[in-house]
Amino acid sequence: MQLIDPKFRKNEGRYVFQSFLATLALVVVLAVLDAISDAAIVGALGASSFIAFTMPYKHVSEARYLVGGYAVGVISGVASYYASVLVGLSSTAVLGASSSVVFGALAVGLAIFIMVVSNLEHPPAAGVALGLVLNQCDPLAIIVIIVGIVALATVKTMMKPLLIDLL
Repeated sequence: MQLIDPKFRKNEGRYVFQSFLATLALVVVLAVLDAISDAAIVGALGASSFIAFTMPYKHVSEARYLVGGYAVGVISGVASYYASVLVGLSSTAVLGASSSVVFGALAVGLAIFIMVVSNLEHPPAAGVALGLVLNQCDPLAIIVIIVGIVALATVKTMMKPLLIDLL
């Protein structure tokens, strides 16, 4: 096992440039959206930034998968959160676990199912579904998610001619 990727020696500048670009894109998105307080959302956007800028030519980093996956994640998270509210289990235990745990897991499972059936797979978006349930479906978080992923997809698409697959 090698500690350093053999491709790194041939593309040192690209590795530095693309890592910097991912960092810069995320700084701009987070600064504009002031999203730092919502760790689940920020984590998902960070993971998507990694995918978009280290694998720019893989299908999972195409705008269709980035934005589509997040749309599925948001819909699944919102639906699961409001299902928990409608069922009225917000303070009681379900199967020995809090309702946020049960409905959070449901949100992830639903997101996974819809993503694979609709061919919109983007793994970090399943985390968004969970984050929305755990954070009680904050409308500002939904705006942050949508604007954030569209901004990342736009920057990645614009910069794609300058990028290579690092993985």
